[in-house]
Amino acid sequence: MKKTYSHSLLALACLGAATSAMAQSSVTLYGRVNTTIENQRANGSSRSVLQNNASRFGFQGTEDLGGGLKAGFGLESGFNADTGTQTAPEFFARRSEVFLSSGAGTLRLGRFFSEAYFATADFVSMHNHDTGTSADALYAYVGRNQNKIAYRAPQFVPDLSIEGSVSLPEGVPGLKRNYDLAVNYATGGLMLGAGYEQADTDAVGTTRGISRSQGALRALYTAGPFTFGGYVQRDKNAFANSTYLETGNRTNVRLVGKYVLDASEFHINFGAAGKSSQVSDSSARQLTLAYNYNLSKRTKVYAFLTKINDSSARLYGGDFRSVALGMRHNF
Repeated sequence: MKKTYSHSLLALACLGAATSAMAQSSVTLYGRVNTTIENQRANGSSRSVLQNNASRFGFQGTEDLGGGLKAGFGLESGFNADTGTQTAPEFFARRSEVFLSSGAGTLRLGRFFSEAYFATADFVSMHNHDTGTSADALYAYVGRNQNKIAYRAPQFVPDLSIEGSVSLPEGVPGLKRNYDLAVNYATGGLMLGAGYEQADTDAVGTTRGISRSQGALRALYTAGPFTFGGYVQRDKNAFANSTYLETGNRTNVRLVGKYVLDASEFHINFGAAGKSSQVSDSSARQLTLAYNYNLSKRTKVYAFLTKINDSSARLYGGDFRSVALGMRHNF
């Protein structure tokens, strides 16, 4: 009887320890399914399609280690909602990271998107989170998402965040370290951001090393039901490829506006990319008009018209137009 009692106490102690450990950690499943029905016209040809808009699912979790120290992870996979297939060969191509945070800041290791992009282009793309055919086609994204080491500084100033990262080449021929820096600040209805990326690498299909870089400034202001702002970007060789080994310098500007009326949102988004200094006839324009109706905080239906006018150099894939009706659900 005494032996059974001791075993019972041991079992309760183990259960209590396990319960305590579980209380200190949490894992969340999240995701988004975003699909549109579209009539698209690209370079003179028309088609009707069911279009995926960056649908994804993921897992994220944190563990409280005590003393203000926390560990966590994030895993995110993209999938085509119209076919059910993966969007990339790597299963967790969108995000696979582990991090450690404290009052001294946050250290992140793994694969994740550029914070410079989130601070600028993604921040102002309000109507469909910069996804699908109405995504910002003119923004210069030069970062490399994998093999990254990032540090996010503590918020010494309220509403100010700073993060920098380096992507390691790991001995791959033609690759060098990539750098990424992002700054965000908010005061009242004004939200400011800045981002910088540098990626020294070989041009596609060549052994000639080139330097790619981009820097952008963003501002967004909300006053009652109105939100307006945009970003300005300056880049170098961002769209270099096997045809244009160096595209030179370019300026890209995007202006956005939103008006909210109850559950309705009205959006306008206009971008203008100037001529690249080493590619003749290479300017472009993009206009998007969109309407969102929020059925709940998680679900919306929407419609948009997006149009890209490309120049003869076709740096952005050529002329394109799409008229779309869509539905998005977050979970």
